[in-house]
Amino acid sequence: MKNYITLFVLMMSFYGFSQNENTAYKKRVLENTEVDLISSFYGQDGDNAAITGGIGTEKLTDVASTITVSIPLNDNDIFTIDGTISAYSSASSSNVNPFDGGGSNSNRIRYEDDDKNGGISAKSAASSTSISTAGTSSSGGSPWVESSGASKSDVWTSANIGYSHASNDRNSIVVAHLNFANEFDYTSFGLGGSITKLFNEKNTEIDLKGNVYFDSWQPIYPTEIKAYKETNGSLSSGFFSGVAILNKNGAIINKNGPSIWSPFNTSLIDNTSRNTYSLSLSFSQIISKKAQFSIFLDVVQQKGWLANPMQRVYFGDRANYYIGNATSIPNYTSKSNTDVFQLADDIERLPNTRFKVPVGARLNYYINEVVSLRTYYRYYYDDWGITSHTANIELPIKISDKFTVFPTYRYYTQTAADYFAPYEELLSTNEFYTSDYDLSKFNSNQFGFGVSYTDIFTSRRIWKLGLKSVDIKYSNYKRNTGLTAGIISAGFKFVMD
Repeated sequence: MKNYITLFVLMMSFYGFSQNENTAYKKRVLENTEVDLISSFYGQDGDNAAITGGIGTEKLTDVASTITVSIPLNDNDIFTIDGTISAYSSASSSNVNPFDGGGSNSNRIRYEDDDKNGGISAKSAASSTSISTAGTSSSGGSPWVESSGASKSDVWTSANIGYSHASNDRNSIVVAHLNFANEFDYTSFGLGGSITKLFNEKNTEIDLKGNVYFDSWQPIYPTEIKAYKETNGSLSSGFFSGVAILNKNGAIINKNGPSIWSPFNTSLIDNTSRNTYSLSLSFSQIISKKAQFSIFLDVVQQKGWLANPMQRVYFGDRANYYIGNATSIPNYTSKSNTDVFQLADDIERLPNTRFKVPVGARLNYYINEVVSLRTYYRYYYDDWGITSHTANIELPIKISDKFTVFPTYRYYTQTAADYFAPYEELLSTNEFYTSDYDLSKFNSNQFGFGVSYTDIFTSRRIWKLGLKSVDIKYSNYKRNTGLTAGIISAGFKFVMD
């Protein structure tokens, strides 16, 4: 995104440049060093957490800050460096281990001998002589209660360096960049570049971009599946030692009996890489003094482990097993459940390739000195079965020489991936499966409002920095699946003497 912003700044400067390479005076692409600061706060909530198989809290907050510094190296070249720090807290991610502080401690159960407890319900087991509440035990947790585990929060960081070169006539621009990003379970390294050509007295623009990302997982698995692998399938040792496992009727199972819990597929990630290759082509044309039109096409190919190893799935054709309070099992999918958790049937599994093709268009129209119109449409297709439509409209209204307000509206709709089904509606006979509602059928509406302040003369100053612009925006987002979100962001552009 920062590359697009930098490129936009460059392009806005090019219109006044001479096209004659032998002209005595040549305006610099960027006169002074510019510093962009962007901060945002994001919050969301919903009831379809993918970590817990398509049900449970989706509550999440994120605070992010980005700094971008663009430095003119000479008349034609610009060096750009930016960094982002994003600190988030996620209730759903915390439930990778829901047994770490989730649920009610009063409902913890520990028993001494599997053979003694077949058929004893957890409700009556508290008074049974074969049950002991002493020693370490595991809380049942809940999809609706945030755990205190290590995956509850994390910091995502990224860094990007870029270089751009403009020809003397300003009709050609070449950009190259490298970037790196990291969080607790994922690392990304990318590189790319673009070539931009302007024709027809800069009224026509063609842009070709290419990017490659080499990513890798440091996989985190649901606690019960990881523990099962570590104990080679033993339910009487490790994490499961002394922990009661309940069947759907709330009875404690005999761990050495014929009906016990086990993951459907015990194989985990054997290829931790995820590589992405993208190619983009865009065409822009000024069609009149008031109108500009552009179209774009992207082609994206992904290969590697494309599923999220933290995300559980539950099959409708397999028996259900739980840890926690038996009396809460009938209300498992209700928010009233605070102390029982269903053991996963498997982790999300998806094809190891994905091909995506977005194509879209923009039309910007200058209505008068006060009002402009910016429109955007995109159609998307991928070979997982998803097609989508996005429509966006923005109406900048200039209320003074320095202030502009801009209401926005965005509508989005998509079909479901071939591999998606809600909680307990997947079948173990399927090759691929997910209950991630980002891959479900849904539509969304997003309303936003922003205020922009611009001072090209940078009359307000902080040390050696002149304030060139300020942008503040709020957006409210709602899906018909129940997910709601809001984001407020503030951006500041400074020019350094």
